[in-house]
Amino acid sequence: MVDIIEKKRDGFALTRQEIDFFVKGYARGAIPDYQASAFAMAVYFRGMNKQETAWLTDAMMHSGDTIDLSRIEGVKVDKHSTGGVGDKTSLVVGPLVAACGAKMAKMSGRGLGHTGGTLDKMESVPGMNIFLTEEQFIDQVNRIGLAIMGQTAEIDPADKKLYALRDVTATIESIPLIASSIMSKKLAAGTDAILLDVKFGSGAFMKTLDKARELAKAMVEIGDELGRDTRAILTDMQQPLGCAAGNSLEVKEAIATLSGKGPKDLVELALNAGGILLEQAHIAKDLEEGKAMIQKAIDDRSGLKKLHDLFEAQGGDASYIDDPSKFPLAKVIKPIVAKKSGYVERIDSLTVGVAAMKLGAGRETMDDVIDMSAGVVLCKKVGDKVNSGDVLAYAHTNKEGFLEVYDDLLNAFEISDKEVKTHPIVWDYIK
Repeated sequence: MVDIIEKKRDGFALTRQEIDFFVKGYARGAIPDYQASAFAMAVYFRGMNKQETAWLTDAMMHSGDTIDLSRIEGVKVDKHSTGGVGDKTSLVVGPLVAACGAKMAKMSGRGLGHTGGTLDKMESVPGMNIFLTEEQFIDQVNRIGLAIMGQTAEIDPADKKLYALRDVTATIESIPLIASSIMSKKLAAGTDAILLDVKFGSGAFMKTLDKARELAKAMVEIGDELGRDTRAILTDMQQPLGCAAGNSLEVKEAIATLSGKGPKDLVELALNAGGILLEQAHIAKDLEEGKAMIQKAIDDRSGLKKLHDLFEAQGGDASYIDDPSKFPLAKVIKPIVAKKSGYVERIDSLTVGVAAMKLGAGRETMDDVIDMSAGVVLCKKVGDKVNSGDVLAYAHTNKEGFLEVYDDLLNAFEISDKEVKTHPIVWDYIK
């Protein structure tokens, strides 16, 4: 292992055998944390080429179980988001592509910090079971075209160990290590085609468009090297996605979107992501045909029916999907009021996400208990005209106090005297 660390430290490319030796040895405990830390720091400074990154991904993917989805008929598709504020895309896009005939077999995660997790949002519906066996997962996708479950402990144990180590050794921000971490889990889940929603901006992991593009290209290259149809879109997280940030609040917004009443940016993202997934599933001949099919699934509410089917199939009380007023509201719903007139120039996503977490919607540690009704609902978005006294957002919480959080939410809105030009949600498409 010392030889491998030295080789990477000095800027040389590693062989497949050397990478396999490290991953297997670290996963089974034969290589200590201090050597793995030195390896991660060497990669952080020296990087990895395309081939090394693919080999690292492949080795981590095979450090534990991989799921065999061959019993599912047709092309299996999956969508992965790098995380953001108000990102309920899976609960919109999954049902829409399933309604169009695609097979969406998705493993998701929980939220930590200012970003929300799909599993937490799903569990805001009483009775919802996100722990499916592989057999149940496959049967459900065959039956209704859609299943979303938690990642099993046996998938990608090398990544779990290495990610925890990177978190405490200042080596998180390495493109080869980020790309291999994400892709090893996605590839282990066994789908044929993957769409990556790589977000950039204040509320995203990648703060700039250039860094997001670098990560997206690295992940698409890994998918290509390992024989999976992998594509990526670069999407804007310089303001929260949609209007709701918080678990049951986001589920209600997903229901509204599938009912044809969604916020413009979420609908635009759903049309683009859904259209690409239908193209990957060989159901649409191109993106434009795919987008038209997704729009039809919104208009005829077949996507909403699939969301109902998803919750019902996994033990949830699907009457909440039919009647969103059944979701309990927080005791305190406080308006955040504009102090000046003008146009919304910016809404700081990170500030909104952290505020939602402090109000009870997220976790600072994995042991924290989430308040499903807590969060933030925006009333104004970038480009909107605002008059002094208008409500910019509502803070939902069951906690007392939190005056500083309300101040933070007010300060998250930057108001300009001049009209503000808005940008599309999707900035680039990489395939």
